Amino acid sequence: MSINPDLQGRSYPAAEVYDVGREKIREFAKAVKAGNPAHFDVEAAKALGHSDLVAPPTFAIIVAQRADAQLVEDPESGIDFSRVVHADQRFTHHRPIVAGDQLVAELHVDGVRAMGGGAMITTRSEITTVSGEKVATTTSSILVRGEGQ
Repeated sequence: MSINPDLQGRSYPAAEVYDVGREKIREFAKAVKAGNPAHFDVEAAKALGHSDLVAPPTFAIIVAQRADAQLVEDPESGIDFSRVVHADQRFTHHRPIVAGDQLVAELHVDGVRAMGGGAMITTRSEITTVSGEKVATTTSSILVRGEGQ
């Protein structure tokens, strides 16, 4: 199955709420070797003006990947995940992610470009709180390899 070129311009609505917890922040920070005390100690985070632990900037990928899953799992997309190579990821933060946030992400397919037998797909996730406050925008590009590549 080939990639559906009509994906460009498609949006997937915000779905499951992601509850940002202190332990999730600590575990992520440890995994990515982010050593800022504000990721581990509430008082250190508060001393910097945050209401609770603050997540490392790349923590937004957790919420964005949940949104990306809607595209990958869409039977109309033509995406075989076993053929996906992650090409690029960018983050724009509108405010820090902190413990206690309840986040959702709406996914937008901004580009589909044929490349040989495969395609490069660019998506954008708009991450907000459940009340609609902008938190982060992530842009991702994936290469879906064609058959025989």
